[in-house]
Amino acid sequence: MFIKQKTLVGILLAVMLFSNLFSFSKKPEKLPEVSLDTFCETNNKFGFKVFKEIVKEQTDDNIFISPMSISYALGMTFNGADGKTKEEMAKTLEFGKMTDSEINASFKTLMKKLMELDPKVMMEIANSIWYRENVDVLDKFKKVNQDYFQAEIRNMDFSKPETIEIINNWVSENTKGKIIRVIDEIDALSMMYLINAIYFKGSWTDEFKKDRTKQDKFIISEEEAILCDMMKTSEKNLYYENDDFQAIDLPYGNENFSMIIILPKKDKDINEFISNLNAEDWNSWLSKFSKQSGSLYLPKFKIEYELEMNDVLKSLGMPNAFTDAADFSKMTKEQRLFISNVKHKTFVHVNEEGTEAAAVTVVEMKLTSFGPGFFMKVNRPFVFAIKEKETNSILFIGKIVNPKLEK
Repeated sequence: MFIKQKTLVGILLAVMLFSNLFSFSKKPEKLPEVSLDTFCETNNKFGFKVFKEIVKEQTDDNIFISPMSISYALGMTFNGADGKTKEEMAKTLEFGKMTDSEINASFKTLMKKLMELDPKVMMEIANSIWYRENVDVLDKFKKVNQDYFQAEIRNMDFSKPETIEIINNWVSENTKGKIIRVIDEIDALSMMYLINAIYFKGSWTDEFKKDRTKQDKFIISEEEAILCDMMKTSEKNLYYENDDFQAIDLPYGNENFSMIIILPKKDKDINEFISNLNAEDWNSWLSKFSKQSGSLYLPKFKIEYELEMNDVLKSLGMPNAFTDAADFSKMTKEQRLFISNVKHKTFVHVNEEGTEAAAVTVVEMKLTSFGPGFFMKVNRPFVFAIKEKETNSILFIGKIVNPKLEK
């Protein structure tokens, strides 16, 4: 069941809440001392910025993103950046004065914590890097992403059609089939894909009773309303209300994860409310929740969402990475690469039993050109001629609009 943004604001915030705890490694090692609270705050600030920027352009659409997935994909990419490109990415991602080691250690620690937090909740994170076989990827870049992001790194023949299916199969496997395709074709200039996949499945600590679910109105606007399946519960829950909104905290499993739903008051505009969201207010609100009795009506819904994030990330302060001036010299010395596309796909299903959600972020890296010269791809109608060199006499001339061999 599809709903509009009122409930989705709460879902997003819940995702951001549990989307900030991360890390893993093959060997035990001493990591830099980093405050997880500080790093969570960093990720939340980035998440609010991204969400608000998207809502500015999509005022009437359902929106569901995973700031954590975006952060992890860009975090791997960040390890290959240098110069102005790196500075802009650090500012956009809210890394502040953290060193590279502290940033990577935070990602690693957070990932481990998140995946082990609640045995009753399925929370899985996977990272991978796929690169064209002729790209000389630096060993240090590969090692840091293997050590801190547990990234699976594969050297592939991008000219083979099966490579597309192999990458898409990896995405499908790591989202339990909820997102099955992120790449449709591989361009001749595409050199690398950095991919994060997240899967979440949690049952409500107190499930909604199915026999209490009834058809009810959902008001889209003053002019429009639809019927939806409305769930109901009367359990005691953490609740907070002020002049602007009502909010409730619905826990999953052992209550380590939860969904926070924020419902702006009737006289408040949802888009204006979102435009004012910030990490400071968020923390203040969370501190004021208290256990209260009451009745909650919540729609069942299922959403699939997709977005190309280039313009969003440029607007947030990292345009250099998307241009020929991009500096990813810590990724490869032989080729000049830039970010050609950041694609984000998500899925969420909320019903009486709980919530299932998945997200994938793909960072595509392309060549700025084939070396110092030109790049010519003859993939449209063309003219050709056969001539004699000494006299420049044209022996044959023709036009090809369909190169299919004629029998």
